[in-house]
Amino acid sequence: MSQLWDTASVADCLVPVSTAGRTKIQTRDYKPAGRFPVIDQGQEQIAGWTDDESAVIDSPLPLIVFGDHTRAFKFVDRPFARGADGTQLLRPKASIDPLFFFYACRAIDLPARGYNRHFTVLKEKELSYPVNANEQQSVAGVLHKAELALQQQTTLLGNLQELKRAAMRELFTRGLRGEAQKETEIGLVPESWELAPIGAHHAVVSGGTPSRGNPAFWSGGTIPWAKTTEVDYCVITETEEHITPLGLESSAAKMLPAGTLLMAMYGQGITRGKVAILGIEATCNQACAAITPKDDAVLPRYLYHFLTWRYEAIRSLAHGGQQQNLNLEIVRDLPVVYPQSKDEQDEIVTILDAIDRKIDLHRAKREVLEELFESLLRKLMTGEIAVSDLDLSALSPASTQHEEATA
Repeated sequence: MSQLWDTASVADCLVPVSTAGRTKIQTRDYKPAGRFPVIDQGQEQIAGWTDDESAVIDSPLPLIVFGDHTRAFKFVDRPFARGADGTQLLRPKASIDPLFFFYACRAIDLPARGYNRHFTVLKEKELSYPVNANEQQSVAGVLHKAELALQQQTTLLGNLQELKRAAMRELFTRGLRGEAQKETEIGLVPESWELAPIGAHHAVVSGGTPSRGNPAFWSGGTIPWAKTTEVDYCVITETEEHITPLGLESSAAKMLPAGTLLMAMYGQGITRGKVAILGIEATCNQACAAITPKDDAVLPRYLYHFLTWRYEAIRSLAHGGQQQNLNLEIVRDLPVVYPQSKDEQDEIVTILDAIDRKIDLHRAKREVLEELFESLLRKLMTGEIAVSDLDLSALSPASTQHEEATA
């Protein structure tokens, strides 16, 4: 690091922030709209709103709000009120730019301690900063620009995902031919469409897991073996783990052809009910339902998109104890509505595939920007690179808008 940088503990970088006489807003009192944002320790920048002027922090802005339990940092440059618990208000001393300090704090390694408070640990951490105020502002400006580009991609991705939800709702309830609708067990659908359980036109089986205790089933394996964590609205072209031919023969695992649709029957969090398509010949574990066509009534990608649309309804059918699961019987009985016309099925697939390609593009862009931001944060805050070393023209609004127009 350059000798033009200084180092101090976070505590030594802070000046007091007065909150005397300012009430905190209880969570139950958050409003959906109001004059002043409520900033708390949650992950969202704004947790709610209030009209209570007596709660507004009257110290000079900007301030950094630190989540004592969550370790979240928020840069706030507008009048605001604090949420009820777990926030610390930070202001750096005059020689440190507030936005630079915000990013410098985020670069600090602050391990989670459960729901314990972290501020005492944060204050003891060391923070480095350029002595020159202009250099601080340049570093902060670069990081702010990179983060804005990342936020833009996140917003675009969210908009596209909402567009797909709306498109699926329209396509699977109205179709493309403008025909009258009829009532079914899943709601209104075009009058000429068929309704049948998955098992009527598809074979549904589960996979298996070779014994982990036998290295001969796993060591040097070349047969792809998919798990529910890999079933995530995608085409699976590779798997994290592989089994051997002996492992295949000695377990309930089955070779599945490319094009097989997988559904996660159980798994942690939001995994249950997700689907994916095998892009390769592979096996899977017993937590996956493997769905293969018995005839050509339903196009595979039509079924994939339809089950994606029915995700929440499918999850609600799970049962069991602490961890609710789907099973093969439930999957076989899942109702599917589809146009008898393969042309209409294919047109629906074409529309949704086009949206998926856009989603994949923006998800990939977001991942690149996330990596770029984290790399810049680490390297700029340690002095490993300088702002003058960087070419950030790709992050300019004009460049981004051009990419959107041509994507």
